[in-house]
Amino acid sequence: AGTRLGPYEIVAPLGAGGMGEVYRARDTRLGREVAIKVLPDSFLADPERRARFDREAQVLASLSHPNIAAVYGLEELGPSRSLVLELVDGETLAERLVAGPLSLREALSTMRQIAEALEAAHAQGIVHRDLKPANVKITPSEKVKVLDFGLAKALAPEPTGSDLSLSPTVSPDATHQGVILGTAPYMSPEQARGKPVDARSDIWSFGCLFYETLTGRKAFDGETFSDVVAGILEREPDWSALPAAVPTKIRDLLRRCLRKNRERRLHAIADARIEIEEALAEPGEQPAAIPSAPSPTGLPKSLLAGVALASMLLGAAAAWV
Repeated sequence: AGTRLGPYEIVAPLGAGGMGEVYRARDTRLGREVAIKVLPDSFLADPERRARFDREAQVLASLSHPNIAAVYGLEELGPSRSLVLELVDGETLAERLVAGPLSLREALSTMRQIAEALEAAHAQGIVHRDLKPANVKITPSEKVKVLDFGLAKALAPEPTGSDLSLSPTVSPDATHQGVILGTAPYMSPEQARGKPVDARSDIWSFGCLFYETLTGRKAFDGETFSDVVAGILEREPDWSALPAAVPTKIRDLLRRCLRKNRERRLHAIADARIEIEEALAEPGEQPAAIPSAPSPTGLPKSLLAGVALASMLLGAAAAWV
Protein backbone atom coordinates (compact mmCIF):
# COMPACT_ATOMS: atom_id res chain seq x y z
CA ALA A 1 0.00 0.00 0.00
CA GLY A 2 1.21 3.48 -0.88
CA THR A 3 3.51 2.33 -3.70
CA ARG A 4 3.30 4.47 -6.83
CA LEU A 5 3.19 2.97 -10.31
CA GLY A 6 3.24 6.03 -12.51
CA PRO A 7 0.06 8.00 -11.74
CA TYR A 8 -1.46 5.05 -9.86
CA GLU A 9 -1.21 4.71 -6.10
CA ILE A 10 -1.50 1.13 -4.87
CA VAL A 11 -4.16 0.70 -2.20
CA ALA A 12 -4.16 -3.05 -1.54
CA PRO A 13 -3.47 -6.40 -3.22
CA LEU A 14 -6.46 -8.17 -4.73
CA GLY A 15 -4.97 -11.47 -5.90
CA ALA A 16 -2.33 -13.22 -7.96
CA GLY A 17 -2.18 -16.00 -10.51
CA GLY A 18 -0.55 -17.21 -13.69
CA MET A 19 -1.64 -14.08 -15.55
CA GLY A 20 -0.17 -11.60 -13.09
CA GLU A 21 -0.68 -9.85 -9.78
CA VAL A 22 -3.75 -7.63 -9.31
CA TYR A 23 -3.96 -4.58 -7.06
CA ARG A 24 -6.60 -2.08 -6.10
CA ALA A 25 -5.21 1.33 -7.00
CA ARG A 26 -6.22 4.95 -7.21
CA ASP A 27 -5.82 6.88 -10.43
CA THR A 28 -4.49 10.21 -9.10
CA ARG A 29 -5.19 11.97 -12.40
CA LEU A 30 -8.88 11.09 -12.66
CA GLY A 31 -9.59 10.52 -8.98
CA ARG A 32 -11.07 7.05 -9.44
CA GLU A 33 -10.22 3.58 -8.20
CA VAL A 34 -9.03 1.00 -10.72
CA ALA A 35 -7.55 -2.49 -10.78
CA ILE A 36 -3.93 -2.79 -11.87
CA LYS A 37 -2.84 -6.15 -13.29
CA VAL A 38 0.95 -6.32 -13.30
CA LEU A 39 1.79 -8.76 -16.07
CA PRO A 40 4.31 -11.60 -15.68
CA ASP A 41 7.91 -10.82 -16.57
CA SER A 42 8.10 -13.96 -18.72
CA PHE A 43 6.73 -12.32 -21.85
CA LEU A 44 8.73 -9.08 -21.58
CA ALA A 45 11.99 -10.54 -22.91
CA ASP A 46 10.45 -11.58 -26.22
CA PRO A 47 9.86 -8.54 -28.49
CA GLU A 48 7.58 -10.46 -30.87
CA ARG A 49 5.49 -11.71 -27.98
CA ARG A 50 5.22 -8.23 -26.52
CA ALA A 51 4.12 -6.86 -29.89
CA ARG A 52 1.48 -9.57 -30.18
CA PHE A 53 0.30 -8.83 -26.67
CA ASP A 54 -0.03 -5.13 -27.54
CA ARG A 55 -2.23 -6.06 -30.51
CA GLU A 56 -4.36 -8.34 -28.35
CA ALA A 57 -4.67 -5.67 -25.66
CA GLN A 58 -6.05 -3.25 -28.26
CA VAL A 59 -8.69 -5.79 -29.18
CA LEU A 60 -9.58 -6.38 -25.53
CA ALA A 61 -9.87 -2.64 -24.95
CA SER A 62 -12.42 -2.48 -27.77
CA LEU A 63 -14.84 -4.68 -25.82
CA SER A 64 -17.59 -2.56 -24.37
CA HIS A 65 -20.46 -4.34 -22.64
CA PRO A 66 -22.14 -3.89 -19.24
CA ASN A 67 -21.35 -7.50 -18.29
CA ILE A 68 -17.64 -7.29 -19.19
CA ALA A 69 -15.08 -5.59 -16.95
CA ALA A 70 -13.49 -2.87 -19.07
CA VAL A 71 -9.84 -2.55 -20.04
CA TYR A 72 -8.86 1.11 -19.60
CA GLY A 73 -5.31 0.97 -20.87
CA LEU A 74 -1.93 -0.69 -21.15
CA GLU A 75 0.97 1.12 -19.55
CA GLU A 76 4.64 0.67 -18.81
CA LEU A 77 4.86 1.29 -15.09
CA GLY A 78 8.43 1.03 -13.87
CA PRO A 79 10.17 -2.10 -15.18
CA SER A 80 6.97 -3.96 -16.09
CA ARG A 81 3.87 -3.78 -18.22
CA SER A 82 0.50 -3.38 -16.55
CA LEU A 83 -3.12 -3.44 -17.61
CA VAL A 84 -5.39 -0.81 -16.11
CA LEU A 85 -8.80 -2.39 -15.58
CA GLU A 86 -12.23 -1.51 -14.31
CA LEU A 87 -12.42 -2.17 -10.57
CA VAL A 88 -15.44 -4.37 -9.85
CA ASP A 89 -16.60 -4.56 -6.25
CA GLY A 90 -18.46 -7.57 -4.95
CA GLU A 91 -17.78 -11.26 -4.56
CA THR A 92 -16.74 -13.76 -7.17
CA LEU A 93 -19.04 -16.55 -8.22
CA ALA A 94 -16.51 -18.92 -6.64
CA GLU A 95 -16.92 -17.15 -3.29
CA ARG A 96 -20.70 -17.24 -3.55
CA LEU A 97 -20.72 -20.96 -4.36
CA VAL A 98 -18.86 -21.73 -1.15
CA ALA A 99 -22.24 -21.47 0.59
CA GLY A 100 -23.81 -23.96 -1.82
CA PRO A 101 -25.79 -23.86 -5.07
CA LEU A 102 -27.73 -20.81 -6.16
CA SER A 103 -31.51 -20.79 -6.28
CA LEU A 104 -32.91 -21.67 -9.68
CA ARG A 105 -33.89 -18.11 -10.48
CA GLU A 106 -30.57 -16.69 -9.24
CA ALA A 107 -28.65 -19.26 -11.31
CA LEU A 108 -30.68 -18.46 -14.42
CA SER A 109 -30.17 -14.71 -13.96
CA THR A 110 -26.42 -15.10 -13.39
CA MET A 111 -25.92 -17.39 -16.39
CA ARG A 112 -28.02 -15.17 -18.64
CA GLN A 113 -25.68 -12.25 -17.92
CA ILE A 114 -22.61 -14.42 -18.51
CA ALA A 115 -24.12 -15.54 -21.82
CA GLU A 116 -24.64 -11.92 -22.81
CA ALA A 117 -20.98 -11.15 -22.07
CA LEU A 118 -19.79 -14.13 -24.13
CA GLU A 119 -22.14 -13.23 -26.96
CA ALA A 120 -20.69 -9.70 -27.20
CA ALA A 121 -17.11 -11.00 -27.14
CA HIS A 122 -17.69 -13.80 -29.64
CA ALA A 123 -19.28 -11.29 -32.02
CA GLN A 124 -15.85 -9.59 -32.14
CA GLY A 125 -13.95 -12.86 -32.49
CA ILE A 126 -12.73 -12.85 -28.89
CA VAL A 127 -12.74 -16.14 -26.96
CA HIS A 128 -12.35 -16.01 -23.19
CA ARG A 129 -10.40 -19.31 -22.83
CA ASP A 130 -10.44 -19.22 -19.02
CA LEU A 131 -14.08 -18.94 -17.97
CA LYS A 132 -14.41 -20.10 -14.36
CA PRO A 133 -16.20 -18.96 -11.18
CA ALA A 134 -13.17 -16.94 -10.02
CA ASN A 135 -13.39 -14.86 -13.23
CA VAL A 136 -17.01 -13.88 -12.64
CA LYS A 137 -17.79 -11.03 -10.25
CA ILE A 138 -21.26 -10.35 -8.81
CA THR A 139 -21.75 -6.79 -7.61
CA PRO A 140 -23.86 -5.84 -4.57
CA SER A 141 -26.66 -4.93 -7.03
CA GLU A 142 -26.47 -8.45 -8.56
CA LYS A 143 -24.83 -7.22 -11.76
CA VAL A 144 -22.54 -9.84 -13.26
CA LYS A 145 -19.15 -8.83 -14.65
CA VAL A 146 -16.90 -11.29 -16.49
CA LEU A 147 -13.18 -10.64 -15.96
CA ASP A 148 -9.97 -11.40 -17.89
CA PHE A 149 -11.46 -11.76 -21.37
CA GLY A 150 -8.89 -13.07 -23.82
CA LEU A 151 -5.88 -12.69 -21.52
CA ALA A 152 -4.99 -16.37 -21.77
CA LYS A 153 -4.44 -15.93 -25.50
CA ALA A 154 -2.78 -12.53 -25.12
CA LEU A 155 -0.21 -13.84 -22.65
CA ALA A 156 0.41 -17.20 -24.29
CA PRO A 157 3.52 -17.84 -26.36
CA GLU A 158 3.01 -17.92 -30.11
CA PRO A 159 1.35 -21.28 -30.89
CA THR A 160 3.42 -23.83 -32.80
CA GLY A 161 1.67 -26.99 -33.90
CA SER A 162 -0.16 -28.65 -31.02
CA ASP A 163 1.05 -26.14 -28.43
CA LEU A 164 -0.39 -27.13 -25.05
CA SER A 165 0.29 -23.68 -23.64
CA LEU A 166 -3.06 -22.58 -25.11
CA SER A 167 -4.76 -24.26 -22.20
CA PRO A 168 -6.75 -21.82 -20.04
CA THR A 169 -4.58 -20.13 -17.44
CA VAL A 170 -1.04 -19.63 -18.69
CA SER A 171 1.62 -19.56 -16.00
CA PRO A 172 4.89 -17.62 -16.20
CA ASP A 173 6.90 -20.78 -17.00
CA ALA A 174 4.70 -21.98 -19.86
CA THR A 175 6.84 -22.72 -22.89
CA HIS A 176 6.43 -23.46 -26.57
CA GLN A 177 6.86 -27.13 -25.72
CA GLY A 178 4.08 -26.55 -23.25
CA VAL A 179 2.43 -28.25 -20.35
CA ILE A 180 -1.27 -28.41 -19.69
CA LEU A 181 -1.93 -25.73 -17.14
CA GLY A 182 -4.99 -23.93 -15.95
CA THR A 183 -8.25 -24.49 -14.18
CA ALA A 184 -8.85 -28.10 -15.05
CA PRO A 185 -12.55 -28.57 -14.17
CA TYR A 186 -13.61 -25.96 -16.75
CA MET A 187 -11.37 -27.01 -19.64
CA SER A 188 -13.06 -28.27 -22.78
CA PRO A 189 -11.97 -31.64 -24.19
CA GLU A 190 -10.14 -29.90 -27.01
CA GLN A 191 -8.26 -27.70 -24.52
CA ALA A 192 -7.34 -30.75 -22.46
CA ARG A 193 -5.91 -32.33 -25.61
CA GLY A 194 -3.94 -29.18 -26.45
CA LYS A 195 -5.89 -28.50 -29.65
CA PRO A 196 -6.84 -25.03 -30.95
CA VAL A 197 -9.90 -23.57 -29.30
CA ASP A 198 -12.79 -21.43 -30.50
CA ALA A 199 -16.07 -20.09 -29.14
CA ARG A 200 -17.33 -23.63 -28.55
CA SER A 201 -14.71 -24.07 -25.83
CA ASP A 202 -16.24 -21.11 -24.01
CA ILE A 203 -19.65 -22.78 -24.40
CA TRP A 204 -18.29 -25.92 -22.72
CA SER A 205 -16.93 -23.83 -19.81
CA PHE A 206 -20.27 -22.01 -19.67
CA GLY A 207 -21.99 -25.39 -19.26
CA CYS A 208 -19.61 -26.32 -16.44
CA LEU A 209 -20.40 -23.06 -14.64
CA PHE A 210 -24.14 -23.51 -15.20
CA TYR A 211 -24.05 -27.04 -13.75
CA GLU A 212 -22.11 -25.83 -10.71
CA THR A 213 -24.45 -22.93 -9.98
CA LEU A 214 -27.40 -25.38 -9.94
CA THR A 215 -25.80 -28.23 -8.00
CA GLY A 216 -23.09 -26.62 -5.90
CA ARG A 217 -20.56 -29.13 -7.24
CA LYS A 218 -18.25 -29.28 -10.23
CA ALA A 219 -19.36 -31.08 -13.36
CA PHE A 220 -15.92 -32.73 -13.52
CA ASP A 221 -13.81 -33.19 -10.42
CA GLY A 222 -11.23 -35.52 -8.96
CA GLU A 223 -8.35 -35.86 -6.55
CA THR A 224 -5.71 -35.11 -9.17
CA PHE A 225 -5.38 -33.13 -12.36
CA SER A 226 -5.27 -36.40 -14.32
CA ASP A 227 -8.51 -37.58 -12.71
CA VAL A 228 -10.26 -34.37 -13.74
CA VAL A 229 -9.00 -34.54 -17.32
CA ALA A 230 -10.01 -38.20 -17.56
CA GLY A 231 -13.53 -37.22 -16.51
CA ILE A 232 -13.66 -34.42 -19.08
CA LEU A 233 -12.56 -36.77 -21.87
CA GLU A 234 -14.44 -39.92 -20.90
CA ARG A 235 -17.31 -39.40 -18.46
CA GLU A 236 -20.61 -37.56 -18.19
CA PRO A 237 -21.54 -35.25 -15.31
CA ASP A 238 -23.87 -36.69 -12.68
CA TRP A 239 -27.11 -35.47 -14.23
CA SER A 240 -29.13 -36.88 -11.32
CA ALA A 241 -27.59 -34.15 -9.11
CA LEU A 242 -29.63 -31.44 -10.85
CA PRO A 243 -32.50 -30.22 -8.63
CA ALA A 244 -35.95 -31.46 -9.57
CA ALA A 245 -37.08 -27.86 -10.17
CA VAL A 246 -34.69 -27.40 -13.13
CA PRO A 247 -36.87 -27.15 -16.27
CA THR A 248 -36.49 -29.74 -19.02
CA LYS A 249 -35.31 -27.12 -21.51
CA ILE A 250 -32.45 -26.13 -19.17
CA ARG A 251 -31.47 -29.78 -18.68
CA ASP A 252 -31.37 -30.20 -22.46
CA LEU A 253 -29.35 -27.00 -22.81
CA LEU A 254 -26.75 -28.24 -20.33
CA ARG A 255 -26.36 -31.50 -22.22
CA ARG A 256 -25.87 -29.61 -25.48
CA CYS A 257 -23.23 -27.35 -23.89
CA LEU A 258 -21.30 -30.32 -22.49
CA ARG A 259 -21.11 -32.56 -25.54
CA LYS A 260 -17.54 -33.76 -25.85
CA ASN A 261 -17.61 -33.63 -29.65
CA ARG A 262 -17.58 -29.91 -30.36
CA GLU A 263 -19.17 -30.50 -33.77
CA ARG A 264 -22.29 -31.65 -31.89
CA ARG A 265 -21.99 -29.04 -29.12
CA LEU A 266 -24.12 -25.90 -29.01
CA HIS A 267 -22.49 -23.61 -31.57
CA ALA A 268 -23.75 -20.15 -30.53
CA ILE A 269 -24.01 -18.79 -27.00
CA ALA A 270 -26.91 -16.60 -28.15
CA ASP A 271 -29.03 -19.76 -28.35
CA ALA A 272 -28.25 -20.46 -24.68
CA ARG A 273 -29.22 -16.90 -23.76
CA ILE A 274 -32.58 -17.27 -25.51
CA GLU A 275 -33.34 -20.57 -23.75
CA ILE A 276 -32.49 -19.03 -20.37
CA GLU A 277 -34.63 -15.95 -21.04
CA GLU A 278 -37.58 -18.18 -21.90
CA ALA A 279 -37.04 -20.20 -18.72
CA LEU A 280 -36.94 -16.97 -16.69
CA ALA A 281 -40.21 -15.85 -18.30
CA GLU A 282 -41.78 -19.19 -17.35
CA PRO A 283 -39.68 -20.36 -14.41
CA GLY A 284 -41.88 -23.31 -13.45
CA GLU A 285 -42.96 -26.31 -15.46
CA GLN A 286 -46.50 -27.65 -15.32
CA PRO A 287 -46.57 -30.80 -13.19
CA ALA A 288 -47.39 -34.02 -14.96
CA ALA A 289 -51.06 -35.04 -14.88
CA ILE A 290 -51.81 -37.29 -11.91
CA PRO A 291 -53.91 -40.36 -12.88
CA SER A 292 -57.16 -40.96 -11.03
CA ALA A 293 -57.02 -43.34 -8.13
CA PRO A 294 -58.33 -46.81 -9.05
CA SER A 295 -61.70 -47.93 -7.75
CA PRO A 296 -61.96 -50.74 -5.17
CA THR A 297 -62.72 -53.14 -8.06
CA GLY A 298 -59.50 -52.22 -9.79
CA LEU A 299 -61.34 -50.67 -12.75
CA PRO A 300 -60.90 -46.98 -13.61
CA LYS A 301 -63.62 -44.77 -12.15
CA SER A 302 -64.41 -43.32 -15.58
CA LEU A 303 -65.15 -46.84 -16.90
CA LEU A 304 -67.34 -47.63 -13.90
CA ALA A 305 -69.28 -44.42 -14.47
CA GLY A 306 -69.86 -45.39 -18.12
CA VAL A 307 -71.07 -48.83 -17.12
CA ALA A 308 -73.46 -47.33 -14.59
CA LEU A 309 -74.87 -44.90 -17.16
CA ALA A 310 -75.36 -47.70 -19.69
CA SER A 311 -77.19 -49.78 -17.07
CA MET A 312 -79.52 -46.88 -16.29
CA LEU A 313 -80.32 -46.38 -19.98
CA LEU A 314 -81.00 -50.09 -20.49
CA GLY A 315 -83.22 -50.12 -17.43
CA ALA A 316 -85.16 -47.11 -18.67
CA ALA A 317 -85.58 -48.70 -22.09
CA ALA A 318 -86.92 -51.93 -20.54
CA ALA A 319 -89.40 -49.99 -18.42
CA TRP A 320 -90.63 -48.06 -21.47
CA VAL A 321 -91.30 -51.29 -23.35
